Amino acid sequence: MEFRLLGVVSVATEAGELPLGPAKRRSLLAGLLLRPNRPVPVDQLTATLWDHEPPPRARGVIQGHVSRLRALLAGADAEMFGVELVTQGSAYVLRMPKSLLDAHRFEELVTLARGLRAPADAVAKYQEALSLWQGPALSAAYPSPPLQAAAHALEELRLASVEMLAGSYARLGEHNRAAAVLRVEAEAHPLRESLSAALMRELRRAGRRSEALDWFHRTRRALADELGVDPGRELADAYGVALRGEGDGEDTGPEAAAPVPPQRRSGRMSPVRTASVQGAPVTKSPPATVDLLPRMPRGFHGRADELTALSRAAAGEAPVCLVTGPAGVGKTALVVHWAHRNRAAFPGGLLYADLRGFSDTGEPTHLEVLREFLLALGVAPRRIPESANGASALYRSLAADRRLLVVLDNARGSEQVRELLPGGTHCVTVVTSRYRLRGLIASDAARPVPVDVLEPDDSTALLAAVLGKERVLAEPVGARRLVELCGGLPLALRVAAARLADQPDWSLRDMSAELADESSRLNLLDVEDTGVRAALRLTVRRLPEDVAHHFAHLGRHPGTHIDRFTAAALAGTDPDTAGAALDRMTAAHLATRTAPGRWTLHDLVRLYARDLDAGPDALLRVLDHQVATALAAADAAEPGDEPCFTLPADFHHPCAIREFGNRDEAMAWFAAERDDLMRAAAAADAAGLHGRTWRIVLGLWPQMVWRVLDGWTPLLRRALAAARADADARAESRVLALLGWVLTEEGRTSEAVVHLEAAPVIAARAGDRRGQATALINLSLAQAALGSPQEAAEGCVQAARLARALGDHPTERLALHHLARHQLDAGQWQSALDTSMAALSVESSPDASAASRVLLLTTGGEALIAMGDEPEGIRRLEGAASEAEASGYDEGVVRAIGALLRVSAGVGLRARYDTAMVRLANRT
Repeated sequence: MEFRLLGVVSVATEAGELPLGPAKRRSLLAGLLLRPNRPVPVDQLTATLWDHEPPPRARGVIQGHVSRLRALLAGADAEMFGVELVTQGSAYVLRMPKSLLDAHRFEELVTLARGLRAPADAVAKYQEALSLWQGPALSAAYPSPPLQAAAHALEELRLASVEMLAGSYARLGEHNRAAAVLRVEAEAHPLRESLSAALMRELRRAGRRSEALDWFHRTRRALADELGVDPGRELADAYGVALRGEGDGEDTGPEAAAPVPPQRRSGRMSPVRTASVQGAPVTKSPPATVDLLPRMPRGFHGRADELTALSRAAAGEAPVCLVTGPAGVGKTALVVHWAHRNRAAFPGGLLYADLRGFSDTGEPTHLEVLREFLLALGVAPRRIPESANGASALYRSLAADRRLLVVLDNARGSEQVRELLPGGTHCVTVVTSRYRLRGLIASDAARPVPVDVLEPDDSTALLAAVLGKERVLAEPVGARRLVELCGGLPLALRVAAARLADQPDWSLRDMSAELADESSRLNLLDVEDTGVRAALRLTVRRLPEDVAHHFAHLGRHPGTHIDRFTAAALAGTDPDTAGAALDRMTAAHLATRTAPGRWTLHDLVRLYARDLDAGPDALLRVLDHQVATALAAADAAEPGDEPCFTLPADFHHPCAIREFGNRDEAMAWFAAERDDLMRAAAAADAAGLHGRTWRIVLGLWPQMVWRVLDGWTPLLRRALAAARADADARAESRVLALLGWVLTEEGRTSEAVVHLEAAPVIAARAGDRRGQATALINLSLAQAALGSPQEAAEGCVQAARLARALGDHPTERLALHHLARHQLDAGQWQSALDTSMAALSVESSPDASAASRVLLLTTGGEALIAMGDEPEGIRRLEGAASEAEASGYDEGVVRAIGALLRVSAGVGLRARYDTAMVRLANRT
C-alpha cells in the first residue's frame, strides 16, 4: 500500500488505486497525510475543503468523507499495513507507518543524498527521490489555501533537489547532464533566478558560453515583462562570469560544488546555529577541554524532527531550551546525543548536571552543582565561594565570555534551574524535565522542545539496534505488535529488547503474547533497577496529594478518553477540582490533552494507574456517570421522549454531569463517546454489573437511530444477554425491539421477526405498554418488508391505541405515520391520506423533530396524487421538501422531491434532489 501526494492524491494497492471519489474527499485525505499520526482538528479540515464560508453542515460532510475513507481502507486491508483512520475528540488521526507516504520517502532520500560524500552515490539517491514525483503535488484535490501552500512547499523541495542533483553531476564533471536537468526546470519556472543562474554556470562549464549568455537575456526579459524588476545579484554574477569567459570548460572554484541546501543559504547563521542544524563543526577548533557530558548513548535512533527542533531552539542569543516529555521517552538520550554531535560548536566547554528531580537519591543543592561546574571551568577548590550566591556570581562571570553548552538534566521545577543558568550571551542551556516548567518559559523565555513516543518505524529500528536487524526483519508482524504493546516508549522497548536478547530462543511473537496480558505487562517491562513502573512511580510521587488521588482513579476508567466530569465521577470529587488535577497531570506528562476538555493516558501509564488502590466503587461510579450523561444527551437529542429506562436503586448520582444546549451538542457527544460507551458496557459486563450493561447500551439509542447501519448488532446482543441475566423483562423487551429494528434496517428481516414477535409479548407481561407500542411499530416494519401489509397495519393500529391511552403523543404520532405508509404501499390512498392528517393533528412538543411532520406531509401528498388531485399533492410535497431543507433533514428532502419528480418537472427539482443525495452519501 502506498499513499501518494507527489502527483494525484491517491492510494495505490496491489489491486490498483482505491476509488477515492470527489476532489473534496481527496482533499481531506491530503490534509490527513500532511500530518500523519497527528490529530487534525475538524476546523483545519474544514479550511482544507472550503476556501470561503463552509456550508452549515460542513462537519457532517467531513464525517461522511471520513466514513467512506475508512470503508475504502478497510476493504484494502489497510490494518495489515498498520494504517488506521481514528477519531480523537473533535479531530481525526491517520495512523500509519510514514514509509508508506511518498512525500516522506522523498524527503528521507534527499536527506540521505545530502549526506553522501561520493557524488555518484548522491546522484543515484537524488534520482530515486525525484522518480517518486508523478506530476504536480496534490493534484486532483480541491485547491484550498492550505493545500496550495503545502503543494508549493513540496514543489520548493523538489526544485531544491533538482538543483542539488545538478550540483552532484557537476562534481562528477558531467556539466552537460547537469545543464540538461536544470534546463527542464528553468523552462517550467522562467522567473526562478536560482535555476537560471545554475543553468548558466553549467552551460559555461560545458563550454557553451553563448547559450549561457542567451539564457541570461531570456530570463532578464521575462523578469522585466512579468515583474518589472532587474536580475538579482546571483543571476547578474553568473552573467558577469560568463561574459568574461572565466573558467570555460573547467570546474574550478567554489561554484563547482553542489548547491548548498536551502537551510544554509541565509548567511545569517552563527557558529552555534550552523553546527546545530547540520550537526558538523563550522570551525576547526580543538575539542573542548571542559567536558562533563555523559558518554554518547548507544542504540540511539531516529528523532530527526526533535533534533532539528532542538537545533532551532538553540539558535540565537543565550537561549534556554526546554526538552520535556513523559518518563522513559528518551529526553536525556536525545539531548546528550545532540550535544555530542555539536560539541565543536561550543569551544568554551560542555557542562552537565543531573538534578535528580525524579530520583530516590535526593536532589543536589545549587552549591553542589555550581562547585562541580566551577572546578570544571578551572577554578581552584580553595577559591570557590562557600555561599550559593557567591558561587553563582563567579559562575556567571566565567561564562560571560565563553561559548558554553550547559545541560541541566531531570529538573523538577523552574526554581531548581534558574540559579544555574549561565550569564554569557553565547551560552546555550538545555533543560530536560518530565514537567512542562511553564514558569521557566515565562521568566526566562525558555523554548519548549516536546519529545513524544517514537514512530513505529523508529521503534522497530531501536529494537533492531539491540537485537540485530536479522532477528527483527525475520518477524515483521511480531516486531510491529511488540512496538504497539510498548506504545513506542523507548524505555519499554529497551527493556523488552533486553529480555529478548537474554532469551535468544524466544521469538518476538512469544514476547508479544506475554505482553498482551495487561495484568503482567508492567512486570515484564522491568529489569533490575530499570523499568517503566519505577520511572512512573518517581513521577507520581512528586504529584500533590489531591492530584495523585485523581490519578489513581483514572486507571479504573474503561474508556480511552477522559473529561473533567468523568474524572470527578471516578474520584468522587467535583468537575472543577478534577479539571485542575488533569491540568497538573498534563504538566507532568502523565496525561495528554487531545482536544479542549478531553484527555487520554498512554497505555502503560493507564496500566500503572490501574495497579494503584482506587477503592472498589470507582468503576461503579464511572459507569453510573456514563448512564446519567447518556440520559441527559438523549433528552437533549429527542426532547419530549420519556427516559428509556429507570435508574437502579443503588445508583451513584454524579456530583455533576455535562449539560447539552441542543440536539447538535448531544449528538456530537454521542459520536465522540461512542467507543468509550461501548468499552464501558464491556467493562460492566465483565464485572457482572448486568443492570449497568444494558442501560449503557440502551442509552445509545439516539445514535443508533441516527446511524442505524453502523454495526450495532453485537452490542445489542450483549445488552440482551445482560437484560436476561438481570431478570428485567422490561429491559429485555426494549432491547429486543431495538435489535429487531436494526436487523430490519440491515436487511436481515427474517432474523429480525423472531426478536420483534417476542418483544411486545414480553413488554405486555412486564406492564410496559409504551414499550409494547414501540415494539409493535417495529414489528410492523418487518412484516411490511416480508409482504404482509395487512398485518403491519393492524400492529400500527394497536400501537396507536395503546399510546393514545397512555397520553403518549410522540409514540401515537409515530404509529399513525407508519400506518399511513403501510396503507399507501397497499394502495389504500384515501385511508393513507386520512391517517396522515390524523397524525398531523396529534399534539407534539414544540421541540419535537421536524422529521415526523415532513414524512407525514410527504405521505399525504403522495396519496393525493394517487387519487388524481395532482395540484394539491404537489403543493404538499413542495411544502414537505422546503421544511426538510430548512431543518437539514436530507432523508426527508430525498423522499419528498423523489415523489415530486415522478409527476413534475419543476425547475431545479433534480438539482435539489441530487444535492440532498450527495449530502446523504457523504454522511453515510
